Amino acid sequence: MYQISLGLIGVGTMGGALALNLAEHGYDLSLYNLDPRTIDVLIARAGDLAPRLQKTESVTELVASMTPPRAIMLLVPAGGPVDASIDALMPHLDPGDTIIDGGNSDFRDTQARTAKLEAAGLQYLGVGVSGGEDGARHGPSMMVGGSQQVWQNLQSVFEAIAADFEGTPCVAHLGPDGAGHFVKTVHNGIEYADMQIIAEIYGLLRDGEAQSPGQISLLFGRWNQGDLNSYLVEITAGALAAIDPETGKPVVDVIVDQAGQKGTGRWTVIEAIRMGQSASIIEAAVGSRVVSSERAVRQMAERVLREQDMPVVGFDEDDLEAAFRVARVLAYAQGFRILKAASDEFGWGLDFAKIAEIWRAGCIIRSALLDDISDAFRSELPQGRLVLSDHFAALLKGNVAALRRVVSTAVLAGIPVPALSSAVSWYDEISKARGTTNLIQAQRDIFGAHGFRRSDKDGDFHGLWS
Repeated sequence: MYQISLGLIGVGTMGGALALNLAEHGYDLSLYNLDPRTIDVLIARAGDLAPRLQKTESVTELVASMTPPRAIMLLVPAGGPVDASIDALMPHLDPGDTIIDGGNSDFRDTQARTAKLEAAGLQYLGVGVSGGEDGARHGPSMMVGGSQQVWQNLQSVFEAIAADFEGTPCVAHLGPDGAGHFVKTVHNGIEYADMQIIAEIYGLLRDGEAQSPGQISLLFGRWNQGDLNSYLVEITAGALAAIDPETGKPVVDVIVDQAGQKGTGRWTVIEAIRMGQSASIIEAAVGSRVVSSERAVRQMAERVLREQDMPVVGFDEDDLEAAFRVARVLAYAQGFRILKAASDEFGWGLDFAKIAEIWRAGCIIRSALLDDISDAFRSELPQGRLVLSDHFAALLKGNVAALRRVVSTAVLAGIPVPALSSAVSWYDEISKARGTTNLIQAQRDIFGAHGFRRSDKDGDFHGLWS
């Protein structure tokens, strides 16, 4: 059996939780953190697991405390801190040692780092880890990119600490170099979209019907018992039911409406554009977070721009449920199409059914929908598109009218629904055989002589524009 010693750099929230997870599964672990007191706190609360955790005071001491072959995981912020950690480690490592980046790194950085380490006789894995602190502690979903041999060396470790779905570990080797981090990036893009859709439905009920957070919580709780069951719906119901002990108000009512972001949703949109794919629902979610950051502008604009006497509206609960169902499916469909484009461009050979399966437990976007997505990818998909599978085509056709009613009512009432409206627009674009870009091609030929193809014969042509 392949024996390897384990180390971890970055003992913050995620790193500390993952360290305890590894220790609980019988692994000894050397730890290093820029602030060594963080390790002291972790060991103090580790209880019976403390003997498996060894504190070190420097990168040199960390490496010296381990016997080759070593595998050292980095759980530090993406970008410069990852490169600094790699540069500090490399002079002390032996050929065959492995560095594992478990953060939210840009997959292009992971590709470059893989080449750099392999040229030095070292090994590198880029691992997307999803599930937050609780997932890291009790079982995350993990998306692994790197060489097949390195994966095989560490497979038993990853499978031991991963989330479990009906006996199957929610971790898989997805491809070389940056494949794992790219899949995690798109995972986060889908997460942005799903969160935005949920927030918009909350806004429709709050602003359109003046429902209280407690009332809206009950609705999400009911939805979580059906096919909309998911981690995000579950925590939404809980968040809306929570009461602030200081004021006695619902917690959501005392939270400032400005959403943060760490960049992975934006990366998803950027990569989609680079690869010529539409990510309009994810883009709407990213854009909404950007607008939320301009709170002072929004407050002034409400006084200056907002129309008076907007109508009071109501929404049918079944329509909202159906609209949510359609928008969620379309967000996943866009995400998997981006994964397909990247897989083709980089020759990764991504297994889309497997990706859906490792997302079924441990990760933020785990949902009942993923079984149907996996089944669709394991069958023959027309044009490789989720929306054209028998199951999803029927689901979309049976529910899209409700999405139209919800979006049109919201627009007439002046309630913003950027993700829901993007979803119905994309549905209409993808399902219309003849679009309007023939006119755009005519315009491009007039001002730039870009040419066009004709519908009645082959070849490239220019118009005789007067």
